Amino acid sequence: MLNNALKLLKEINKKGFESYIVGGFVRDYLLGIESNDIDICTNATPKDVKEIFKDKCLPGDDYGSVTVVIKNINYEITTFRKDIGYSDNRHPNEIKYIDNIEEDLLRRDFTINTLCMDKEGHIIDYLEGKKDLAHKIIRTVGNSYDKFSEDSLRILRAIRFATILDFSLDEEAYEAIKRTKDLLTDLSYTRKKEELDKIFTSPNFRKGIKLLLDLELDKVLEIPNLYKVLDSDVTSSIGIWSILNVGDKYPFNKNEMDLIENVNEVIKLDNLNPSVLYKYGLYVNSVAGKIKKEDIKKITLAYNNLIIKSRKEINITAEEIMAILDREPGEYLKDIYEDVEEEILYNRLENVKTSISKYIKDKYS
Repeated sequence: MLNNALKLLKEINKKGFESYIVGGFVRDYLLGIESNDIDICTNATPKDVKEIFKDKCLPGDDYGSVTVVIKNINYEITTFRKDIGYSDNRHPNEIKYIDNIEEDLLRRDFTINTLCMDKEGHIIDYLEGKKDLAHKIIRTVGNSYDKFSEDSLRILRAIRFATILDFSLDEEAYEAIKRTKDLLTDLSYTRKKEELDKIFTSPNFRKGIKLLLDLELDKVLEIPNLYKVLDSDVTSSIGIWSILNVGDKYPFNKNEMDLIENVNEVIKLDNLNPSVLYKYGLYVNSVAGKIKKEDIKKITLAYNNLIIKSRKEINITAEEIMAILDREPGEYLKDIYEDVEEEILYNRLENVKTSISKYIKDKYS
């Protein structure tokens, strides 16, 4: 992937333009972290880029970016630019194409995201990003208060990078977040959730949560139960969101919402009960168990010892039940299956066709 990106740089340079790999990929490359997200910046305009790569470009451009596809990998190529004005604390009012890489880097958020790589693979460091990497510091490019005021999403990005990389916020950034945190009120719940998801899915998520609490961001983010996460054994984002219980505000897809609702139902139940394990499954019961600080090994063992784990494993079909009772299909089949499930789960009935048939005939004929 890197080799293909360097070839792209050479193609752009051949046409007389500057170009560099910039940002997260270079940062992760120096940290020895594998990354599949390569951004390229250049003084070539989107029109120039499209002429250079022709049929390799995806249609359209956004904020001066063109996406070039090489071997099914997308490379975003962005023209050097200057952002002018931030009236909504999120997006620039206007962008202006420029011809200077150093000026382009000044608009970026953190020094560790300003590192560049040229076509030969050499690292270019205009803003001491390597120094901050070495000291494990998250430092803004320029005045921290101004950076966070321009774009409030940078507040959560700062917490996210500190969490994932196990870095510290420098003092100026820390204090500036305290002063600008209320701007997060106007940030969309979708963008807030995207950043929180990245924090919550990090192996180092507890550090991120402590930072959010220390900076009192839980209040402005409307996640008042955040402190409870540190009192649990949760290790998954679903577990964290279940504790936060903010489905009325934050956007979740159907699968996430179903899992969160199920976890919150199961928290109130006995996670070793065969019926509960059968109905909700091992994952949901384990998440609930971690929230309650229960022994997950016991829950796993109890689940593995279930005689059946789904209705498909019951050794009788609906057609056979209808034949035993000499009846047409109807709602009664659901009731019988639920009855048989429970009898099998609690070892009162063998999961054997002859035993099940006799049970149904004796009880329902």
